[in-house]
Amino acid sequence: MQNDSVTPRITPEVLAHLRTWEGRSETLDDSITAAPIRGLAAALDCDADATGDALPPPWHWLYFLPRAPQHELGADGHPRLGGFLPSVPLPRRMWAGGRLQWRAPLRGGDAVQRVSRIASVTHKAGRTGDLVFALVQHEIRRGETLCISEEQDIVYRAPARPGDTPAPPTPAPGEAAWSREIVPDPVLLFRYSALTFNGHRIHYDRPYATAEEGYAGLVVHGPLVATLLLDLLRRHAPEAVVTDFAFKAVRPIIDVHPFSVHGQPSEDGKTIRLWARDHEGWLAMQATATIR
Repeated sequence: MQNDSVTPRITPEVLAHLRTWEGRSETLDDSITAAPIRGLAAALDCDADATGDALPPPWHWLYFLPRAPQHELGADGHPRLGGFLPSVPLPRRMWAGGRLQWRAPLRGGDAVQRVSRIASVTHKAGRTGDLVFALVQHEIRRGETLCISEEQDIVYRAPARPGDTPAPPTPAPGEAAWSREIVPDPVLLFRYSALTFNGHRIHYDRPYATAEEGYAGLVVHGPLVATLLLDLLRRHAPEAVVTDFAFKAVRPIIDVHPFSVHGQPSEDGKTIRLWARDHEGWLAMQATATIR
């Protein structure tokens, strides 16, 4: 277990340094190639056309992947900080949520560009230590056409400590029109890590996840859970076009038990409430999708 006594505190001086990242941007180019689409379709046991159909939301996460050389990786498998993302001196990093808007479809073969910007860096003293939040904004274009606007909430936190009291869990909603059970075995987690070139060891290295970061097993990727929520919508409303999606990770999902994803359309059918529930009935992720 890591010892948080060696973890620097987020002093006003440290926060001021981290805020120098605000406004920093990067631009990446990519192509919507077929292989990642076919790979994720296989991993999710679903159909997706790699050529003609619009890319399902949020499958654009298969592109614009990090390509840090091996020597630039940290002990957790992530690229070391201090480039585009701020060099936060806290060891646990996760994608806590986000908001997305789809304005035009992406299709296989499209040449696309993503412009990313650090919108803000903020600090909060949490119950178990310091928390630093980085708000990252992305815009994805096909030529001059804006296709996707996205905000990502990245949170950095202190290491787990023996005796830490977990946050009180929130019961998941009980009634759902749509439900599906997911078995998050290590193969699914490995395949998603490979498809997204995600080297974070909490998703595939069980000794590291348990001994170093204090989890009870492998952690199911937050973006994978969000993808499964939208996949549930797609299975039950295949003709729907998602225009907006907001999600928030509430509680980690660990691979040692199945979990379930659920959906409940509004009366007019235009807003879909989505959530993930762990094996004990606690809320793990909550989300809302708007469709037309």
